[in-house]
Amino acid sequence: MSNCSIGKPGVWSSLGTAVFFLAATVVPAQAFDALQIRFQGEDSSLETELKRASLLKAAKDEGVIDPFEVFTIARAEYGQLIGIFYEAGFYAPEISVRIDGREAADISPLAPPERIGEIVLALEPGPAFVFGQTRMGPLAAGAELPPAFARGRPARSTAIRDAAGQAVDGWREQGHAKAEPVEQAITARHPPGELDVDVEIVPGPRLRFGQLRPDGQVRTRPARIVKIAGLPEGEVFSPRDVQRAAERLRRTGTFASVALREADEANPDGTLDIDAAVVEAPLRRIGAGLEYDTESGGKFTAFWLHRNLLGGAERFRVEGMIGGLGARSGKLDYRLGAEFSRPATFTPDTTLNLGAYIETERESDFEARRLRADVGLENRFSDELTFGGGVGVLLERADFGPNLSIRRDYQLLLLPLQVTWDRRDDEASPTRGFYVRSEMTPFYGLRDSDSGARSLTDLRAYRSFDDDGRVVLAGRAQLGGIIGASLDGTPRDFLFYSGGGGTVRGQPFRSLGVTSGGVDSGGRGFAALSAEVRVRTSDTLGVVAFADAGYVSDGLFTGSSDWHAGAGLGVRYDTVVGPLRFDVGYPVRGATGRGFQLYLGIGQAF
Repeated sequence: MSNCSIGKPGVWSSLGTAVFFLAATVVPAQAFDALQIRFQGEDSSLETELKRASLLKAAKDEGVIDPFEVFTIARAEYGQLIGIFYEAGFYAPEISVRIDGREAADISPLAPPERIGEIVLALEPGPAFVFGQTRMGPLAAGAELPPAFARGRPARSTAIRDAAGQAVDGWREQGHAKAEPVEQAITARHPPGELDVDVEIVPGPRLRFGQLRPDGQVRTRPARIVKIAGLPEGEVFSPRDVQRAAERLRRTGTFASVALREADEANPDGTLDIDAAVVEAPLRRIGAGLEYDTESGGKFTAFWLHRNLLGGAERFRVEGMIGGLGARSGKLDYRLGAEFSRPATFTPDTTLNLGAYIETERESDFEARRLRADVGLENRFSDELTFGGGVGVLLERADFGPNLSIRRDYQLLLLPLQVTWDRRDDEASPTRGFYVRSEMTPFYGLRDSDSGARSLTDLRAYRSFDDDGRVVLAGRAQLGGIIGASLDGTPRDFLFYSGGGGTVRGQPFRSLGVTSGGVDSGGRGFAALSAEVRVRTSDTLGVVAFADAGYVSDGLFTGSSDWHAGAGLGVRYDTVVGPLRFDVGYPVRGATGRGFQLYLGIGQAF
């Protein structure tokens, strides 16, 4: 490449180094008084990038004052900034770092300045280069180079790096795991300001997967690590399969760190072993949470989690809840549940889930005690799409009607099914994409229960109006229904209500239901809409404006029905566990409102 006008410090001898550091120990610390950065060019974005990358500017901002340290940083500035020029396509820049009028590269490291008053950093880009003759190859069948790597385009070093990476990836995706660039010729021709690039790619042999070799585990059985990773031994190498294997191991939560590395050399039979370096997370974890809204009061939850119960990355979680603390309606509720999950059951992407809970629920129109147990399988078809199904049993004793005079003992066999399609960019605080979860639970009534099915679909969508996600429009639609069962013959847990933080903020929790035959209850038809405008005002603080509406009907969107709405404002404060949420809602439609409602929790409302 072309020469760059910068100083080139020489190589120090052992004696010189010793004298250099000895001199530094006797130099008194003085102030780093001033820094001037003079950019001679018209590219403002390049100027901004250079200032952002400047080691001297960072040292000035951090208050570095020791002359020896500043001098060392000044000598390193040349190499730091030359890379920025190359990335922008300037291959003949002039970089000058003058310390009190002396070029830093010309000052002997054996005699560093005892005091530094002013540093002048002068930067001149020189002519901008474009690509001349470009060659990168050979390429794999179907592979294409990025458009930025072509004759006449700005000769950015990043374009060369991206093209080489894309060329290598093309071969790796076809099984050539050891493809690499081996020879390169890069020549800068000043007239006419062109950069010629010739890079030779060697694909190497087409390889197959060998063994997965776990390393670093303490309590997890190696055979289970191999099973969970699901690397297709004997099949043609694919970097996507390696990535999926690592993601499967991470999803278990058993490992704090997972790194899959290809062996340096292929085996004589054409297979390539993969080393799985894992670091296990702490076995146990405990946590607690607190939510509050004005009507239903506070809800306190706590859990205990074991990440590797049987040595095969099995998770066991016990959770308890106390709700209705200080509630304006309803009474105290309790819940105790346990969950067990085993990854890689039948296939690497299938998880076995066992769950059971017992709880009480006491609301203004009913009181219930229930026990539910489920066993199911969840299969992850891709990073975005998950299906699940299983069987379960629900036992519920409910008292409802006038003065709770009606008692039903519901006994049901359940067949819960669900599908989730998640394309959000972030689960905790999404700015783009969408999320869909649809549940269908056919049930067979054994006692005091009708047979039928319960369905619920939750659709969420997000759109950002800028690249940084500072202004986001979020929307949510919920649709549910009970098919084939009467109100009295349906467990209270299956009926639908509207109002509260999960449906309509500004309206009291579960304040909208139906009245049928003089009995207040939830409905068999349900719909809700929510919209939010989220504006981030700083790196950690944001404000939200929202509007919600909910609808409940006696039948499956037939019979008596009503709807209500609420709106309000909220504040979000980002924390390491997600945004802290504080919303104030007010009823704007319907007869269920009771003034302002407050909501406090962690995470976005949806």
